[in-house]
Amino acid sequence: TANPTIDITKVTCMLNMDMVGRLNDSTRNLLVYGIGTSTDYGTIFSSVNHTFNLVFDSSGIGPSDHTSFYLKNIPVLHFFTGQHTDYHKPSDDADKINFSGTHEVITFIKDLAKKIAAYTKINFTETKANEQEKVSFKVTLGIMPDYAFQDKGVKIDAVTNGKPAQVAGIKAGDIIIAINSEPLKDVYEYMKQLAKFSKGDEANVMVQRKTETLTFKVKF
Repeated sequence: TANPTIDITKVTCMLNMDMVGRLNDSTRNLLVYGIGTSTDYGTIFSSVNHTFNLVFDSSGIGPSDHTSFYLKNIPVLHFFTGQHTDYHKPSDDADKINFSGTHEVITFIKDLAKKIAAYTKINFTETKANEQEKVSFKVTLGIMPDYAFQDKGVKIDAVTNGKPAQVAGIKAGDIIIAINSEPLKDVYEYMKQLAKFSKGDEANVMVQRKTETLTFKVKF
């Protein structure tokens, strides 16, 4: 986008498919980031049939390729079927891909693209960046958040062996509701809290496990 090989002013939008190969057939969660970058997207999405549980995020800024286009005032959409424990590992191999699910996702995006193409130009709307873009971390808890979870707290999709959460006894499926008595509304508040800690620090992490509320002492 800094040195485009085409006239970038003629680009209608950028559709980013970053990690769409792991659709969960039970939840059918499909996360869509950048929905707030055009007010036309609401009408477009409502006109396309699908069977997904769509989870929207308005921000045009995120840790993927669409951000470069958003910063050039181009509407974007980033599609994502969710984080997984094989991310950036050799174990992320072809046998883990949900091929039929991927086909469904791409067919849905193709239908959206056809609707977008029917517009002469969709409008661009600036969005507010999420808090995740403003924090840095010196420690890790060793959990993988469920980004499709929409209730209060942070639901844990997976826990990494040997990391602070697993060592303390926190499990996949737990919902983190507070750290050091500070309630957590969502994953962005969790990131802000985590950024406060340094290696060697301790924290009391409160979780909801089914009907129980439990507190674990975690050492980073």
